[in-house]
Formats: sequence, C-alpha cells, structure tokens
Amino acid sequence: MNKIICIGSSNTDMVVRSERLPRPGESVIGGNFVMAGGGKGANQAVAIARMGHKVIFSAAVGNDIFGSEAIARYEQFGVNTSYIVRKTTPSGIALIMVDTAAQNSISVALGANTELSASDVMPALDLIEPGDIVLLQLEIPIETVDFCVATAAAKGARVILNPAPAAEVSKETLSKLYLITPNQTEADTLTGIEVHDKESACAAAEALRAKGVDKVIITMGGDGALLDDGGEFEMIPAFRVNAVDTTAAGDVYNGALCAALAEGQSLREAMIFGSKASAISVTRIGAQPSIPTREEVDNF
Repeated sequence: MNKIICIGSSNTDMVVRSERLPRPGESVIGGNFVMAGGGKGANQAVAIARMGHKVIFSAAVGNDIFGSEAIARYEQFGVNTSYIVRKTTPSGIALIMVDTAAQNSISVALGANTELSASDVMPALDLIEPGDIVLLQLEIPIETVDFCVATAAAKGARVILNPAPAAEVSKETLSKLYLITPNQTEADTLTGIEVHDKESACAAAEALRAKGVDKVIITMGGDGALLDDGGEFEMIPAFRVNAVDTTAAGDVYNGALCAALAEGQSLREAMIFGSKASAISVTRIGAQPSIPTREEVDNF
C-alpha cells in the first residue's frame, strides 16, 4: 500500500457555539465552548489515520503547551509525528463561532505555521517512493507548498492540493499536480469563474486542467462534488444529514479521499468514500473530534 505524507498546518481550535453569529461590534451571550485540535493539515492527517492508514505528518508548532498537546493528540490518533518541528513562534490558534444552522465564522492566527520551511519538510519528502500520495493545503507558506509539489512530483508521487484557504497558485505548481480539490470559492479564486451549478463547475474544472492539472474535484457542499477526470465530467451527490457544525467537513473529505486512493480505489469510489466521512463529521461538534472511524464510514 502506498504511503501518505500530509504536509500542512497545525492549530488549536477554540469553538463557541451560539444561537447565531454576532454582527460586527455585537456580543452574543450564551453558548457552549469547546477547545480541540484543528488546522487543515492536522485535520486531514487525523482523518487519514482514522480511516486506518499510516500517515506521516510534516508541520510546525510552537514550543508551548499548545504545541505539546497537539503532538500528543496526533500520536493518540495514530499519526506519525516524527516530522513535526518546534518553533519559538507560538502555535497556531483558530477562533471559531458556530450558529445553530451549522454556519461558522473563523479567525486564524497561523503562528508557527508561517515558519514551516523547505528544510523543515525535506526529511519527510526524502521518504517518497513512486506512487505515494502527498497531500497539501495553503495554511503554510506558498513557497513551501511550491517546493513540496515540485519535489514530490519529481519523485513520482501523486500530489494532491486542497487549495484552502483560497489563494492564488502558480501555473508551474498547478501543472505538477495529480489532483486539485477546491470548493466553489477556491475554484473562483483560481480561475475567475464563479461556480454556482454543474455548468459553471465544469467550466472552472476545464480552466484548471488548461493550466496543467491532471484531475479536478470541485466540492459544492450539499450539492455534492464535480469530478473532471481528464475531460470526463460527473457529479457525485452529497449524502443528506442533519448538520450541526461544518467546520472540518472539507478536511475530512480530503483525508478520507486520500486514504481510499492509497487503497487502490478509483477516484469516483474515493469521492463517495470521502463524502460519507464528511457527512458523518458535520453531525458532530468540532474539527478533529468530529472525524469518524473507518468502521463508522464503512457502515454509513
């Protein structure tokens, strides 16, 4: 089975759930507070581990209590933390507000994530063998992302980029990707095409492939996800559930997707598997605490 190396951010999420999100300048009284592990990279690494796969996680945390607790938490989930570096800069923190409709508002202080460098990630990249999967996001410096993509692609890895949060990515980097997995907003940022239905999603996917990406998945929330597999389009419907918190839905989807691909499942099969895992996660509060087990996904 191919290795999975996840390179990305590590945060501690501080979540307040209340009846509604406050307007600018307003305080909303009442609600429940939860502190849990987060960060797009960490969420995806934990999701892979929860699906029963070994995963190597390369990240940067601060030399503080948040960093120490994060590493201990990842190890409990079964994540290989040997390639996490410690920095003098504080660990990343995310402040998250969630309302009763499961909508959220998030402010992130990236902290040590901004210092993850090419030299920090090189020991993990040295492990790559042809066919391995390397999963990245955009909560670390774009220069590090570019370096990882180029290095991993040259070694024959299948490089998957979840371009979140939305940001510009160079054509050179896009051309080295096996797969890119933007949501509607991120697809708009990358292509200038506003995605609101299947037709516009197809246009955005074609624009991404024109920049050299091999395969494209555009996630569209409750409407499902569009697969562009070399010019062949298919909408994969979402599973209907009663959502309470969508905070890490995309991260769970990407982690489960990679786990399925590492097993040899087809891209379409992996998308359905990822959709199941994501659907379960949004019925629970928090990022990493919401991630289901492999047994739960198989039985969904």
